[in-house]
Amino acid sequence: MAQELEIKLSVAQSDLDRAVAWLLGQPNTRESDTLQLGNTYYDTPAGDLNRQKIALRIRKMGDRYIQTLKTRGEFVDGAHRRQEWEWPLIGTKLRMGLIADTPVAQSVNLAELEPVFETNFERRVVMIEQGESLVEVAIDSGEIVAEGQSRPLHEIEFELKAGSASALLTWARRLADEVPVFLNLVSKAEQGYYLAGLYKPNVSAGAESELAVNDFLFLLSVSWLTGEPVPVDREELGVIEQLAGERGVEELYQHVIVALANGASVRELVAGKELGQLQLAIAAG
Repeated sequence: MAQELEIKLSVAQSDLDRAVAWLLGQPNTRESDTLQLGNTYYDTPAGDLNRQKIALRIRKMGDRYIQTLKTRGEFVDGAHRRQEWEWPLIGTKLRMGLIADTPVAQSVNLAELEPVFETNFERRVVMIEQGESLVEVAIDSGEIVAEGQSRPLHEIEFELKAGSASALLTWARRLADEVPVFLNLVSKAEQGYYLAGLYKPNVSAGAESELAVNDFLFLLSVSWLTGEPVPVDREELGVIEQLAGERGVEELYQHVIVALANGASVRELVAGKELGQLQLAIAAG
Protein backbone atom coordinates (compact mmCIF):
# COMPACT_ATOMS: atom_id res chain seq x y z
CA MET A 1 0.00 0.00 0.00
CA ALA A 2 1.19 3.52 -0.83
CA GLN A 3 -0.04 7.03 -0.12
CA GLU A 4 -0.82 9.30 -3.06
CA LEU A 5 -0.66 13.11 -2.80
CA GLU A 6 -1.95 15.11 -5.75
CA ILE A 7 -3.71 18.27 -6.87
CA LYS A 8 -6.21 17.79 -9.70
CA LEU A 9 -7.26 20.65 -11.97
CA SER A 10 -9.96 20.52 -14.63
CA VAL A 11 -8.94 22.51 -17.70
CA ALA A 12 -10.71 23.29 -20.97
CA GLN A 13 -9.49 21.15 -23.86
CA SER A 14 -8.45 24.27 -25.76
CA ASP A 15 -6.10 25.26 -22.91
CA LEU A 16 -4.27 21.93 -22.48
CA ASP A 17 -1.64 22.59 -25.16
CA ARG A 18 -1.00 26.07 -23.77
CA ALA A 19 -0.56 24.59 -20.30
CA VAL A 20 1.95 22.01 -21.55
CA ALA A 21 3.89 24.63 -23.52
CA TRP A 22 4.12 26.83 -20.41
CA LEU A 23 5.25 23.94 -18.21
CA LEU A 24 7.95 22.88 -20.65
CA GLY A 25 9.13 26.48 -20.86
CA GLN A 26 10.03 26.47 -17.15
CA PRO A 27 13.50 25.53 -15.86
CA ASN A 28 14.14 21.90 -14.93
CA THR A 29 11.06 20.48 -16.65
CA ARG A 30 10.90 17.79 -19.31
CA GLU A 31 8.23 15.76 -21.10
CA SER A 32 8.80 12.08 -20.38
CA ASP A 33 5.93 10.03 -21.84
CA THR A 34 2.73 10.05 -23.85
CA LEU A 35 0.46 7.13 -22.96
CA GLN A 36 -2.89 5.75 -24.09
CA LEU A 37 -4.82 4.63 -21.02
CA GLY A 38 -8.01 2.58 -20.85
CA ASN A 39 -9.60 2.07 -17.44
CA THR A 40 -12.52 -0.14 -16.43
CA TYR A 41 -14.04 0.55 -13.00
CA TYR A 42 -15.83 -2.12 -10.99
CA ASP A 43 -18.53 -2.06 -8.34
CA THR A 44 -21.55 -4.04 -7.18
CA PRO A 45 -24.97 -3.34 -8.78
CA ALA A 46 -25.90 -1.44 -5.60
CA GLY A 47 -22.75 0.71 -5.75
CA ASP A 48 -21.29 -0.57 -2.46
CA LEU A 49 -17.73 0.58 -3.25
CA ASN A 50 -18.89 4.04 -4.24
CA ARG A 51 -20.79 4.46 -0.97
CA GLN A 52 -17.54 3.77 0.87
CA LYS A 53 -15.62 6.24 -1.35
CA ILE A 54 -13.51 3.44 -2.80
CA ALA A 55 -12.53 3.02 -6.46
CA LEU A 56 -11.49 -0.29 -8.03
CA ARG A 57 -10.21 -0.39 -11.60
CA ILE A 58 -8.18 -2.29 -14.14
CA ARG A 59 -5.94 -0.08 -16.29
CA LYS A 60 -4.60 -1.02 -19.71
CA MET A 61 -1.37 0.81 -20.47
CA GLY A 62 0.21 -0.40 -23.68
CA ASP A 63 0.61 -4.16 -23.19
CA ARG A 64 0.49 -3.87 -19.39
CA TYR A 65 -2.50 -4.32 -17.09
CA ILE A 66 -2.69 -2.97 -13.53
CA GLN A 67 -5.38 -3.56 -10.92
CA THR A 68 -5.74 -0.57 -8.57
CA LEU A 69 -7.73 0.09 -5.42
CA LYS A 70 -8.00 3.66 -4.07
CA THR A 71 -9.71 5.28 -1.14
CA ARG A 72 -11.13 8.80 -1.43
CA GLY A 73 -8.91 9.81 1.48
CA GLU A 74 -8.80 13.39 2.69
CA PHE A 75 -8.32 16.83 1.21
CA VAL A 76 -5.46 18.75 2.84
CA ASP A 77 -3.96 22.08 1.75
CA GLY A 78 -5.38 21.83 -1.75
CA ALA A 79 -4.24 18.23 -2.31
CA HIS A 80 -5.79 14.78 -2.12
CA ARG A 81 -4.09 12.36 0.26
CA ARG A 82 -5.34 8.79 -0.04
CA GLN A 83 -4.38 5.13 0.25
CA GLU A 84 -3.64 3.18 -2.90
CA TRP A 85 -2.94 -0.48 -3.70
CA GLU A 86 -1.60 -1.59 -7.11
CA TRP A 87 -1.03 -5.06 -8.53
CA PRO A 88 0.28 -6.05 -12.01
CA LEU A 89 -2.01 -8.40 -13.93
CA ILE A 90 -1.74 -10.79 -16.83
CA GLY A 91 -4.77 -9.95 -18.95
CA THR A 92 -7.96 -8.09 -18.14
CA LYS A 93 -9.58 -10.35 -15.57
CA LEU A 94 -10.22 -8.91 -12.12
CA ARG A 95 -8.36 -10.92 -9.45
CA MET A 96 -10.51 -11.07 -6.33
CA GLY A 97 -7.80 -12.65 -4.22
CA LEU A 98 -5.68 -9.50 -4.41
CA ILE A 99 -8.43 -7.55 -2.67
CA ALA A 100 -8.84 -10.06 0.14
CA ASP A 101 -6.22 -8.43 2.37
CA THR A 102 -7.63 -4.90 1.98
CA PRO A 103 -10.49 -3.25 3.94
CA VAL A 104 -12.82 -3.83 0.98
CA ALA A 105 -12.99 -7.57 1.58
CA GLN A 106 -14.69 -7.05 4.94
CA SER A 107 -17.51 -4.86 3.64
CA VAL A 108 -18.33 -5.89 0.05
CA ASN A 109 -19.44 -9.16 -1.56
CA LEU A 110 -16.58 -9.54 -4.03
CA ALA A 111 -18.56 -12.00 -6.14
CA GLU A 112 -20.96 -9.17 -7.10
CA LEU A 113 -18.30 -6.91 -8.61
CA GLU A 114 -18.88 -6.05 -12.27
CA PRO A 115 -17.82 -3.34 -14.77
CA VAL A 116 -19.66 -0.03 -14.22
CA PHE A 117 -17.95 2.58 -16.41
CA GLU A 118 -14.77 3.37 -18.37
CA THR A 119 -12.35 6.27 -18.58
CA ASN A 120 -10.31 6.38 -21.78
CA PHE A 121 -7.75 9.10 -22.39
CA GLU A 122 -4.33 10.14 -23.65
CA ARG A 123 -1.87 11.11 -20.92
CA ARG A 124 1.12 13.37 -21.48
CA VAL A 125 3.60 13.36 -18.61
CA VAL A 126 5.84 16.27 -17.63
CA MET A 127 8.39 15.94 -14.83
CA ILE A 128 9.41 18.93 -12.70
CA GLU A 129 12.57 18.89 -10.58
CA GLN A 130 12.94 21.77 -8.14
CA GLY A 131 15.51 21.47 -5.38
CA GLU A 132 14.67 18.30 -3.47
CA SER A 133 11.14 18.15 -4.90
CA LEU A 134 10.08 15.97 -7.82
CA VAL A 135 6.58 16.54 -9.22
CA GLU A 136 4.90 14.47 -11.94
CA VAL A 137 2.36 16.38 -14.03
CA ALA A 138 -0.17 14.24 -15.89
CA ILE A 139 -2.13 16.00 -18.64
CA ASP A 140 -5.17 13.85 -19.49
CA SER A 141 -7.53 14.29 -22.43
CA GLY A 142 -10.32 11.86 -23.32
CA GLU A 143 -13.75 10.79 -22.14
CA ILE A 144 -15.76 8.94 -19.50
CA VAL A 145 -18.24 6.35 -20.80
CA ALA A 146 -21.18 4.76 -18.95
CA GLU A 147 -24.66 3.55 -19.78
CA GLY A 148 -24.26 4.49 -23.45
CA GLN A 149 -23.38 8.07 -22.53
CA SER A 150 -20.10 9.97 -22.39
CA ARG A 151 -18.69 13.16 -20.93
CA PRO A 152 -15.37 14.86 -21.75
CA LEU A 153 -12.35 14.43 -19.50
CA HIS A 154 -9.64 17.10 -19.53
CA GLU A 155 -7.45 17.30 -16.42
CA ILE A 156 -4.01 18.26 -15.18
CA GLU A 157 -2.77 16.42 -12.08
CA PHE A 158 0.26 17.45 -10.05
CA GLU A 159 1.49 14.44 -8.05
CA LEU A 160 4.30 14.58 -5.50
CA LYS A 161 7.01 11.98 -6.08
CA ALA A 162 9.60 13.38 -3.68
CA GLY A 163 10.22 16.40 -1.50
CA SER A 164 7.91 19.01 0.02
CA ALA A 165 4.15 18.87 -0.52
CA SER A 166 4.09 22.67 -0.81
CA ALA A 167 5.58 22.31 -4.31
CA LEU A 168 2.24 21.00 -5.61
CA LEU A 169 0.27 24.09 -4.64
CA THR A 170 3.06 26.41 -5.80
CA TRP A 171 3.05 24.94 -9.30
CA ALA A 172 -0.74 24.78 -9.48
CA ARG A 173 -1.01 28.47 -8.56
CA ARG A 174 1.62 29.42 -11.13
CA LEU A 175 -0.29 27.52 -13.82
CA ALA A 176 -3.55 29.25 -12.77
CA ASP A 177 -1.92 32.58 -13.65
CA GLU A 178 -1.38 31.33 -17.21
CA VAL A 179 -4.59 29.44 -18.11
CA PRO A 180 -8.06 29.07 -16.51
CA VAL A 181 -8.14 26.08 -14.15
CA PHE A 182 -10.65 24.58 -11.72
CA LEU A 183 -9.54 22.90 -8.50
CA ASN A 184 -11.70 19.79 -8.68
CA LEU A 185 -12.48 17.66 -5.63
CA VAL A 186 -14.59 15.29 -7.75
CA SER A 187 -12.46 12.38 -8.92
CA LYS A 188 -12.56 10.64 -12.28
CA ALA A 189 -14.28 7.74 -10.51
CA GLU A 190 -16.98 9.98 -9.02
CA GLN A 191 -17.60 11.50 -12.45
CA GLY A 192 -18.03 7.99 -13.84
CA TYR A 193 -20.36 6.97 -11.04
CA TYR A 194 -22.42 10.11 -11.63
CA LEU A 195 -22.72 9.30 -15.33
CA ALA A 196 -23.70 5.71 -14.45
CA GLY A 197 -26.41 6.95 -12.09
CA LEU A 198 -24.76 5.57 -8.93
CA TYR A 199 -23.59 8.89 -7.46
CA LYS A 200 -26.08 11.69 -6.86
CA PRO A 201 -24.52 14.48 -4.77
CA ASN A 202 -26.63 17.45 -3.73
CA VAL A 203 -25.53 21.05 -4.23
CA SER A 204 -26.60 22.16 -0.80
CA ALA A 205 -24.55 23.75 1.92
CA GLY A 206 -26.75 22.25 4.63
CA ALA A 207 -24.67 24.00 7.26
CA GLU A 208 -25.91 25.28 10.59
CA SER A 209 -22.76 27.38 10.93
CA GLU A 210 -20.11 28.86 8.69
CA LEU A 211 -18.71 26.69 5.91
CA ALA A 212 -15.15 25.42 6.20
CA VAL A 213 -12.86 25.85 3.20
CA ASN A 214 -13.08 22.19 2.14
CA ASP A 215 -16.89 22.31 2.31
CA PHE A 216 -16.95 25.38 0.08
CA LEU A 217 -14.55 23.83 -2.43
CA PHE A 218 -16.58 20.62 -2.48
CA LEU A 219 -19.82 22.55 -3.16
CA LEU A 220 -18.15 24.18 -6.15
CA SER A 221 -16.97 20.80 -7.43
CA VAL A 222 -20.42 19.22 -7.12
CA SER A 223 -21.96 22.20 -8.91
CA TRP A 224 -19.40 21.78 -11.71
CA LEU A 225 -20.36 18.10 -11.98
CA THR A 226 -24.15 18.44 -11.88
CA GLY A 227 -24.65 21.87 -13.44
CA GLU A 228 -26.82 22.93 -10.49
CA PRO A 229 -26.36 26.46 -9.08
CA VAL A 230 -24.39 26.99 -5.89
CA PRO A 231 -26.59 28.19 -3.01
CA VAL A 232 -24.94 31.46 -1.98
CA ASP A 233 -25.54 32.51 1.62
CA ARG A 234 -23.02 35.09 2.73
CA GLU A 235 -23.77 34.32 6.38
CA GLU A 236 -22.25 30.88 5.85
CA LEU A 237 -19.17 32.22 4.04
CA GLY A 238 -17.58 34.27 6.82
CA VAL A 239 -14.56 31.97 7.13
CA ILE A 240 -14.03 32.02 3.37
CA GLU A 241 -14.29 35.80 3.12
CA GLN A 242 -11.90 36.31 6.03
CA LEU A 243 -9.37 33.91 4.55
CA ALA A 244 -9.62 35.59 1.16
CA GLY A 245 -8.80 38.90 2.82
CA GLU A 246 -5.82 37.39 4.64
CA ARG A 247 -4.50 35.91 1.39
CA GLY A 248 -4.90 39.17 -0.53
CA VAL A 249 -7.60 37.87 -2.89
CA GLU A 250 -10.67 39.64 -1.51
CA GLU A 251 -11.36 41.18 -4.93
CA LEU A 252 -11.36 37.70 -6.50
CA TYR A 253 -13.68 36.48 -3.76
CA GLN A 254 -16.17 39.31 -4.30
CA HIS A 255 -16.12 38.77 -8.07
CA VAL A 256 -16.87 35.04 -7.72
CA ILE A 257 -19.54 35.36 -5.01
CA VAL A 258 -21.39 38.16 -6.77
CA ALA A 259 -21.37 36.14 -10.02
CA LEU A 260 -22.74 33.06 -8.23
CA ALA A 261 -25.39 35.15 -6.44
CA ASN A 262 -26.47 36.55 -9.81
CA GLY A 263 -27.06 33.06 -11.16
CA ALA A 264 -23.77 32.30 -12.93
CA SER A 265 -22.94 28.61 -12.94
CA VAL A 266 -19.59 27.16 -11.95
CA ARG A 267 -19.26 25.83 -15.49
CA GLU A 268 -19.51 29.41 -16.78
CA LEU A 269 -17.02 30.75 -14.27
CA VAL A 270 -14.34 28.18 -15.09
CA ALA A 271 -13.91 29.86 -18.47
CA GLY A 272 -12.10 32.70 -16.66
CA LYS A 273 -9.07 32.63 -14.37
CA GLU A 274 -10.67 34.17 -11.28
CA LEU A 275 -12.40 31.11 -9.82
CA GLY A 276 -9.39 28.81 -10.00
CA GLN A 277 -7.10 31.49 -8.63
CA LEU A 278 -9.44 32.03 -5.68
CA GLN A 279 -9.69 28.29 -4.98
CA LEU A 280 -5.93 27.80 -4.94
CA ALA A 281 -5.35 30.91 -2.82
CA ILE A 282 -7.65 29.71 -0.04
CA ALA A 283 -6.94 25.97 -0.34
CA ALA A 284 -3.80 25.88 1.78
CA GLY A 285 -4.19 26.39 5.47
